[in-house]
Amino acid sequence: MSPKPLSPPDWDAGSYERTAAQLRPAAEVVVDAAAPRAGERVVDVGCGTGNAALLAARRGAIVIGVDPAQRLLEVARERAQAERIEASFASGDAAALPVGDGEAELVLSVFGVVFASDPAMAAAELGRACSASGRVVLSAWIPDGPIAEAGRLSSEAVANALGSPPPRPRFPWQDRGALQDLLRPHGFDVSIDEHWISFTARSAAEFVAGEADNEPRALAARAVLEPRGEYVPLTERLLAIYEDANEDPSAFRVTSRYVVATARR
Repeated sequence: MSPKPLSPPDWDAGSYERTAAQLRPAAEVVVDAAAPRAGERVVDVGCGTGNAALLAARRGAIVIGVDPAQRLLEVARERAQAERIEASFASGDAAALPVGDGEAELVLSVFGVVFASDPAMAAAELGRACSASGRVVLSAWIPDGPIAEAGRLSSEAVANALGSPPPRPRFPWQDRGALQDLLRPHGFDVSIDEHWISFTARSAAEFVAGEADNEPRALAARAVLEPRGEYVPLTERLLAIYEDANEDPSAFRVTSRYVVATARR
């Protein structure tokens, strides 16, 4: 029997709103770094529930958020309406942005484009959408720390269960040299700043349970592993990782590092 391919996560599954709320501080950092101006045309790639798009629109930018997850787009639209912010949202992904050539003076992506299955195609699309004097500002995780370790462990468990090869390493969006090589053909020069963000809960066990019940990638792993009796052993290993890395003896806190990359023409 041939191995089953690893399917991409369904970002409409679960409740990504919970994760998006935790990531809002990073969206604020990205938007501050990008400094969108009133009247500037902005595209938010992988907008999810609209964190960065709404922050940019609050500054008076003309914003379109793009995401392949229809339910998350609806959440973003509802947020915009509730907060009385003018922004539009459209279906699409990093390899096929629903905007014209050179239409965006600023392209944002908060942990969105880093999930592109074809980084070269995504880079070409960012370059196509960006104006001749425009810029791209994106965030990317530095692949260390407990959350990265837990993610690798989960991916390996799913691959083993399906008899698939280990997941291929992702393109190193966090590495300036690699990112410069990717974007240079499209006329960009890249600079990078490092930041960090904390994830908190009342306990490590609560954090693991919250991820298991809400995070789309965790739900995809659970669907594969639970029928095989392999899900509980995985959660026990994840809990051990988080308990060992806990930075708050009275509750739970772990820190993840990330970069904000700015690419200018």
